[in-house]
Amino acid sequence: MRLNWLPNAICIGRAILVGPIVIAMLDGRYTVALALIGLAGFSDAVDGMLARNFNWRTRMGGVLDPAADKLLVFSVFLTLTYLELVPLFLAILVISRDLVIIGGAMTYQFLIEPVEGNPALISKLNTGAQLLFMMFTLTAAAFHWPSSELLTMLGAIVIFTSITSGLNYVIDWSRRAWLKTHLR
Repeated sequence: MRLNWLPNAICIGRAILVGPIVIAMLDGRYTVALALIGLAGFSDAVDGMLARNFNWRTRMGGVLDPAADKLLVFSVFLTLTYLELVPLFLAILVISRDLVIIGGAMTYQFLIEPVEGNPALISKLNTGAQLLFMMFTLTAAAFHWPSSELLTMLGAIVIFTSITSGLNYVIDWSRRAWLKTHLR
């Protein structure tokens, strides 16, 4: 029996976790939210490992995985902003970057050719910084640790990597589009 559907099922399960995470945060149950985010992160690693190691990659998985990640990041950042644990401008920056990338990918997909995802190192650093920032913000709310200075430093890293990776995507994909349409 082939289990090539398993990474996609795990990914869908991760997306379903977003609702309980947001509810836990709104109820002030930050430790529950942290545990669920940890579970979501673990499931992300597992579905990626399965897809790579067993060659169970699918076009659907290539869409589901980043969509589940974006849903989690959007939801947690918006909820943290609503709870006044994160400044509004930071949530706007994080979400705007992703919306620009999604819009660009959709435009490229429809006008030029199918998009093959290959995240740049700065984008991976951005995702890591966002996740650390979210986790430490919730840890600070639950346990009064880490200090506000560390959260400010992590927030600055999120700002830097969001802007840098967003610009990297725009420049790289604009170059690809120009080469594809002008060098035929």
